[in-house]
Amino acid sequence: MKILGQNIEWQNSILFEQALTHRSVGKNNNERLEFLGDSILSLVISKYLYQQYPELTEGELSRLRSHLVKGKTLAEVARFYQLGTLIRFCLLYT
Repeated sequence: MKILGQNIEWQNSILFEQALTHRSVGKNNNERLEFLGDSILSLVISKYLYQQYPELTEGELSRLRSHLVKGKTLAEVARFYQLGTLIRFCLLYT
């Protein structure tokens, strides 16, 4: 799979499945991985912006990073790569 120009190879299929599992499915879900992933994403985006935009101030870099890592922007990226079809969740009907 190629995402954002990077070839992604899943070496651990169990972690891949867990990363795409919503907590509604059960105990082995993505919440702890989400915590780690959010931090990694922030670091990667921060480094990229810092290197690409040396003229921006700390405040400008922070606002740009905030825009890029917010839920709405990430949802657009997920839709573009059709990641929603891979996510496992449980629908509860009452």
